[in-house]
Amino acid sequence: MLRYALMRLVGAIPTLFLVVLVAFLMVRAAPGGPFDTERVLPPEVAANIERAYHLDESLPQQFQRYLFGVMRGDFGPSFRYSDYTVAELVRGAMPVSVRLGILAMILALIVGVAAGLLAALRRNTVTDRIVSAIAMTGVSIPVIVIGPLLVLFFAVQLGWLPAGWSGGRGASRWVMPVIALALPQIAFIARITRSSMIEVLESEFIRTARAQGLATASIIRYHAMKPAMLPLLSYLGPAIVGIVTGAIVVEQIFGIPGLGRLFVQGAQNRDFTLVLGLVILYATLIIVLNLIVDLLYGVIDPRVRRT
Repeated sequence: MLRYALMRLVGAIPTLFLVVLVAFLMVRAAPGGPFDTERVLPPEVAANIERAYHLDESLPQQFQRYLFGVMRGDFGPSFRYSDYTVAELVRGAMPVSVRLGILAMILALIVGVAAGLLAALRRNTVTDRIVSAIAMTGVSIPVIVIGPLLVLFFAVQLGWLPAGWSGGRGASRWVMPVIALALPQIAFIARITRSSMIEVLESEFIRTARAQGLATASIIRYHAMKPAMLPLLSYLGPAIVGIVTGAIVVEQIFGIPGLGRLFVQGAQNRDFTLVLGLVILYATLIIVLNLIVDLLYGVIDPRVRRT
């Protein structure tokens, strides 16, 4: 298992290098620059600014300098927030995004697994059809639509929750962002759990357990639950990606001061170093979390051998 983890980490190095290279070239190819303003800067001032940020160097030199900095954990200064480095901005915004993502994933797992299990045990009944219909609706509606609808219903019409991050305090301002981010994943998890549980309940070892007179609750808990969760565990990798990308939209909708909103502001301001730093951070998180999911799969399923 340790050897497999080390091999995956070593194999991730070329992937991260390609991410840095492609992101660097795409950012540099974008029209405009971080210091473009409505007022045209004097040539001397523009030249001094470019020299201070090494923008006067050739593209290969800039990439080499940036790559060596990233290897040391230095993502450079922000072009638009002159008093901050990219690392400082990320450290300030990351706790909010991490908490939002963890809460959304926990909610998605609890509600999704419970709904899928209920639908599987009530197969071909009204309950099953209702759960399946809700899951299909959740899959079809994107986060960018769910967020404003939640604001319209719970904040504008009912007045139960604050419409944005700055309008509330405590747990109230977390409710709608967490729900908006978790709803699509709840739908996917419910569908996967239902299909997997139905397949497991039709297996030979489950029939044997029923023939021995075991109660349904005991069969589900001790025999069916573990193998039924393996497909769900495989889905956690894409689910993590969905949570990360969905958080960018959710944070922008609700005005949450997290990494997603910081990414959008960096793109709007053409803050090259900030955008690059966040892209590298997102790529690293996705690679590491997918590795953790793969390792957990091997722990839960003894048939899977990592060498």
